[in-house]
Amino acid sequence: MNIIANLLFPKSKKNSDSDTANGLPALNRNPRGIHIKSAPEIEKMRRSAKIVATVLKEIQSITKPGMTTADLDEYAEKRIREMGATPSFKGYYGFPASICASVNNEVVHGIPSPKKTLRRGDILKVDTGAFCDGFHGDSCITIAVGNKVSKGAAKLIEVAETALYKGIEQVKAGNNLMDIAGAVEDYVKENGFSVVEQYTGHGVGKNLHEAPSVFNTRTKWMPNVKLKPGMTLAIEPIINAGSKHTRVLRDRWTVVTVDNNLSAQFEHTVLVTKDGYEILSDRDLV
Repeated sequence: MNIIANLLFPKSKKNSDSDTANGLPALNRNPRGIHIKSAPEIEKMRRSAKIVATVLKEIQSITKPGMTTADLDEYAEKRIREMGATPSFKGYYGFPASICASVNNEVVHGIPSPKKTLRRGDILKVDTGAFCDGFHGDSCITIAVGNKVSKGAAKLIEVAETALYKGIEQVKAGNNLMDIAGAVEDYVKENGFSVVEQYTGHGVGKNLHEAPSVFNTRTKWMPNVKLKPGMTLAIEPIINAGSKHTRVLRDRWTVVTVDNNLSAQFEHTVLVTKDGYEILSDRDLV
């Protein structure tokens, strides 16, 4: 889930700083700089991120035409709770589900629905988070429903995923956030797609959204933070087949492309290490 949720939506009365005592994710109401995680905290983040990776890997394997996005949300919540965690997204600023399920021209924050049936050829973005032992994991994948999409959609998905790893390759102590942003931006534009600029990655840890914002394009109006060991970042390029511009639907959550073209997204929770990085939400390791 993108950090813009902190800016667009009012804080729910159901959520407060004492929510963690009730098993709910904590909100980042008063971020105070960047939280460098200790070794014990990193171990807890590994667990929460592994839960997210497991759920997304399972969702990718079970998704098929005829299922609804509500089916996938029900599955995700069940599995997250079975593994001893709480869904990070459910109730977060009033979001009603455990996953964001965004189909085709839906960019981010799609609300799962029993009325939204998946069809062969759809591209589905599934974003989810897990809150465990006081820390969040966050990750997103794009799924080709029925394993058969148009050549244009297949290329969009491939470029979005590769762009994520281009960004991750820039993660190491001493590099800056704009190294990540530049690598993503250059690769996406070289391949003829546009980068969504209104929604960004973010720090992640005790709060689902923490400092710093992790942009996918170069910008001069945000601090170009130097990366340090112990930082944990949710890096999440979102790219469109057409215009980079988006709009929010009446539900105040679902974001769509303004030209109805397709959109794709991938995200990992990444730890900055002394020598490089560790992908905490790596699905190949579960």
